[in-house]
Amino acid sequence: MRYAQSGGLTAERRAFREQVRLEAEVRFEAGEKTSAIARDLRVSERSVERWRRAWREGGVQALRSAGPASVPKLSAEQLAALEHELGKGPTAHGFEDQRWTLARVQAVIGRQSRMRLSIATVWRLLKRHGWSWQARPAGHWSGTSTPWRCGSRRCGRG
Repeated sequence: MRYAQSGGLTAERRAFREQVRLEAEVRFEAGEKTSAIARDLRVSERSVERWRRAWREGGVQALRSAGPASVPKLSAEQLAALEHELGKGPTAHGFEDQRWTLARVQAVIGRQSRMRLSIATVWRLLKRHGWSWQARPAGHWSGTSTPWRCGSRRCGRG
């Protein structure tokens, strides 16, 4: 099976799979055997056993789709705490110079919220919340570091 470009299942495919689980639920109520349900619905017995356990514990609602899977996100409180920490500057977090890089922000997020985000996710998070990439004067680049700075009023600047 192929996944959509963004990863995960399409809405149509999630709806189809939910319908299969709901068909299994009707058969659970009728007391049918796991092997018969799996054969007729063309799924593994293990899946049917997992669905039956979820159905026993949570009813039909436990078999409904939970929606698309998404990238872990910071809560509003975690984001506010991150902005506060970033406002202290890189030296307050043990970095030698006054430059925020994506890797450094990633490390702060990891220490603060025990969450591992990719560099790309950190970049999107910063961009979405008013942080912008700041170009330095020619001749001042040191390697691949990318300096970030908050220019939004939420961060107390700008």
